Amino acid sequence: MIAPTSPRLLPTLIYAAMTTSIVSSLGMLLVPSIADDMGVSVGSAQWMLTVNLLVGAVSTPIVGRLSDGHHTRRILLIALGLILLGSIVCALAPTFNLFLVGRALQGLSYATVPVTIVLARRHLRPEQVDSAISTLSVTVATGLGVGYPLTGVLASLLDYRAAFWFAAVFVASALLIVWQSVPSTTNEGPRRQFDFIGAALLGVGLATLLTGVSQGSSWGWTAEGTIGMFVASAAALTGWATVEVRSPDPLIDLRVIRTPEVLLANATAIGLGATLYMSLSIASIIAQAPAATGYGIGLALFWAGFVMLPLSAGSLIGNRLVRRLGAARMTAMLPSGASLMAAAAVMLWLTSDLLWQVLLGMALFGIGMGAAYAAMPALVARNVATTQVGSAVSFNQVLRTVGGAIGSAVAGAVLVAHPGPEGIDVALGVAAVGGTVVFVTLLANQIRTRRTR
Repeated sequence: MIAPTSPRLLPTLIYAAMTTSIVSSLGMLLVPSIADDMGVSVGSAQWMLTVNLLVGAVSTPIVGRLSDGHHTRRILLIALGLILLGSIVCALAPTFNLFLVGRALQGLSYATVPVTIVLARRHLRPEQVDSAISTLSVTVATGLGVGYPLTGVLASLLDYRAAFWFAAVFVASALLIVWQSVPSTTNEGPRRQFDFIGAALLGVGLATLLTGVSQGSSWGWTAEGTIGMFVASAAALTGWATVEVRSPDPLIDLRVIRTPEVLLANATAIGLGATLYMSLSIASIIAQAPAATGYGIGLALFWAGFVMLPLSAGSLIGNRLVRRLGAARMTAMLPSGASLMAAAAVMLWLTSDLLWQVLLGMALFGIGMGAAYAAMPALVARNVATTQVGSAVSFNQVLRTVGGAIGSAVAGAVLVAHPGPEGIDVALGVAAVGGTVVFVTLLANQIRTRRTR
């Protein structure tokens, strides 16, 4: 265990998580530029987002499970090294296929936050753990708020490759700091057999599900390929659940995640993830679309990234609020954060014609996300054994990713079916309804729990 007086561990873990979240934010603003430079269609260029998401969803539970055992520090270093390699490949890639390889390696960035949470749980003093976990869990939002503006500025002033070179330098610095400051964990955690069958089934299930969701709008939702992906996903995930229940050393202990607090956090992760990413994708379109479209603000690429800056600032405020209220109020922060996210979605639906309205919506999303996303992993970690924190928290992270993929796919499908202002309005309306349903469900659960007590 690290000495209680050591001041460097938590800042190091936050920096590593922030670095990887910034890397994961690269892409959305750069799709048109990369499509033009590499001679592919915009639809084909969307695979730079899809492959990144697929690798993230598949690798997160596997890396999270590995981090529960020995050599957690080594696992974080290996993940950072592969992300660094992926950033360099993206910066140098002469062809789009090689560029996709780099984006796939960068997908490991989604898996690093659960590893930092395991390290915090193991090495920090007990009174520091809850606030540390809540801080680490919102670095994704903070990274988006930092990564989007940097991407826009670098791509406008130089080119899109400069953004990936910046990511490489950033990840290299995190790799060095982790090497110097994070203690070895070779004596931590029991030795357990790795569940290769469970990992393979979960990987296939998530990969086919997200492929179907991501490509359904372009392939057609009733096309044989889309239906085949969903059928394969259902079969693989059913097989995975069967294997996990019977395995003595499961990849994710399904009996643990069925406890009320963990189940609540996991269900909320899907719902809020869908609401958030649906709204963010539409807000990005509104910011860059010309005013002549009837819904766009017409910002240049240089400024479009700054639209997400209030999201980052708001997430820090929400996280600070969670830390002030402490562990006793952690459950109440879920409906509180969800209420702000629902309010932001409703506001964007009703009015998003002016820049200040979009910025206010992003700020409300950030505060709500900072509160809700900080509460979720802390609730999970508090209700599982120390040796299961990595797998349980990583599963919560996977569900956020799945929810985000579903939200983005639904927004894309709506825009394909209803191009123009009508599609924008319908997509924002779906996000508003989804966020409201999540909030009402959490509020009802909160009232029921208080009456029971």
